[in-house]
Amino acid sequence: MPIYTDQLNRKIELSSKPKRIISLVPSQTELLFDMGLRDEVVGITKFCIHPDEWFRTKVKVGGTKKYDLEKIKALQPDLIIGNKEENEQGQIEELMKNYNVWMSDIYTLKDSYNMISGLGALVGKQQEANNIKLEIEYKFHQLQSQLEISEKAPLNVGYFIWNDPYMVAGNNTFINDLLKISRLNNVFVAKDSRYPQVSEQEIKDVNPDVILLSSEPFPFREKHLLELKAICPASNIIIVDGELFSWYGSRLLKTPAYLKQLSDEISSKG
Repeated sequence: MPIYTDQLNRKIELSSKPKRIISLVPSQTELLFDMGLRDEVVGITKFCIHPDEWFRTKVKVGGTKKYDLEKIKALQPDLIIGNKEENEQGQIEELMKNYNVWMSDIYTLKDSYNMISGLGALVGKQQEANNIKLEIEYKFHQLQSQLEISEKAPLNVGYFIWNDPYMVAGNNTFINDLLKISRLNNVFVAKDSRYPQVSEQEIKDVNPDVILLSSEPFPFREKHLLELKAICPASNIIIVDGELFSWYGSRLLKTPAYLKQLSDEISSKG
């Protein structure tokens, strides 16, 4: 019986290729679709908005933090796919008592490559997964080559994920890894938490060259941009696509071009 090891170093045994899969992670749901799965995925979360055809037709088992255990039981999954950060530990541990649960744990772009390969092997789509991974790697290599041509010093940036209170992406996060790849220095890496809460005074003190307001998990809008402009008048403040900064599956195929476009926009505004 094949044994698979997830990114928490847990081992699960599958007697055959899974035919009834529940995905509890939006970026991994999209990845399963792009690897070629269709009827095998029987359940997703209400936040799994890509692809749209699955969002419209697949059974929703709840959110990423709270699930309808009776719905999950009724779907009779032979595999559940989760993530350490995005899913709630207690509920995941409850699911582990009754089902095969494969967990990802993502901090860096390299972790995402390993997740794509591991998930591909798990669901019988190893070649498709490898093709996706190789294309993402190639596009990021192109991006880094393009950015290295620039003679400008890296800018200091703050990446905001939440409002009231303000929360930012700190060190040891996937977002921070993408900022580094984009030649942007995260001004909040010294904070104790991975996603620290910061005060207006702390924001003033670090005074980032650039403030990036993510479209998710909090949907920043123009009014929030104006509020932060009052705190840091000299900062270049931009609302960015949070999916392209934090979804670590096949959506990464679109991320390098977006990061290059963002870099050009920042440069054009001085």
